[in-house]
Amino acid sequence: MRGKWFFRLVASLALAAGLAACNGSSGAVQPGVVNTSANSGGSYRGETGRVVAIREVPIRGTSGSGVSDGTLIGGGVGAAGGAAIGAATTNSVGGAVVGGLLGAVGGAIAGTAIDRGSSRRGIEVTVQKDGGGQVKIAQPDDGDVQVGDRVRIVYDGNGVAKAVRDPNPPRG
Repeated sequence: MRGKWFFRLVASLALAAGLAACNGSSGAVQPGVVNTSANSGGSYRGETGRVVAIREVPIRGTSGSGVSDGTLIGGGVGAAGGAAIGAATTNSVGGAVVGGLLGAVGGAIAGTAIDRGSSRRGIEVTVQKDGGGQVKIAQPDDGDVQVGDRVRIVYDGNGVAKAVRDPNPPRG
């Protein structure tokens, strides 16, 4: 009876820790359009302009597939730990299996939350659009754009905006 109580306590704590990690905030911004000074319906696909300012910002790590390194590592470590605790507290294979499953789920949740909560160096690019107004876009700093560059606003496969150097700037 004592082993089941301990197992339930450990499983509950692991799940609570995983869910609490999901609520973490690092102050980082999500990549994509951050702020605009002109309301143009929220779509900037293909618009062009000139970079008027760049500032460094932390950006959140993202994973388009939903399965990140943190998810895999957290799930593996959680499964191993849960199986060990489940086997030790119940003295049965069934306890090890249940503990491993609970540990894998809790570890994967925590690993995903930690991975998404982590931030990396990025930039917020302020673009003066040719059609008027400004847009600020947070994006990874890949060194592609500098203040004064002509840029085009493009979207990746996940719908995240990015300012890229315009390969065909207008002549004039």
